[in-house]
Amino acid sequence: MVNLHISFVSWFGNLEIGLKETIEHGSFTDNSPATFSLTDEDHTIANVVRFTLNQDPRVTFCGYSIPHPLEARVNIIVQTTGDPAREVLKDACQNLMLMCRHVRCTFDKAVEDFKASNVVKAMKIDSQDSSGDDSEESE
Repeated sequence: MVNLHISFVSWFGNLEIGLKETIEHGSFTDNSPATFSLTDEDHTIANVVRFTLNQDPRVTFCGYSIPHPLEARVNIIVQTTGDPAREVLKDACQNLMLMCRHVRCTFDKAVEDFKASNVVKAMKIDSQDSSGDDSEESE
């Protein structure tokens, strides 16, 4: 049993995998299979980490379980082709961080583009309204 602390910055700000504690259960002789217990986490982060791990060709099996609904703990099970499961999990978290940054940048750009296009539309509407008001006043 080894404490493992993995953190990354997501698009929500500072987000840490295993905010309080991450415990690795595994063998000292074979590093390819391991179970990571994440405290104070639920399906939200576990499903995303599982999905990211399953995208890695070094992973032969990955799944997660929640031991009891009243416990805020998630067990992520990782089996690799031979690489240390801890390193594969760290790489998956880094990939997840990059995905979150990409989504954040894409979202921010779309918001800026939307605001810019609406400002131009609002200016056109305002100019049409002011020219329409002048014609009504002159009549």
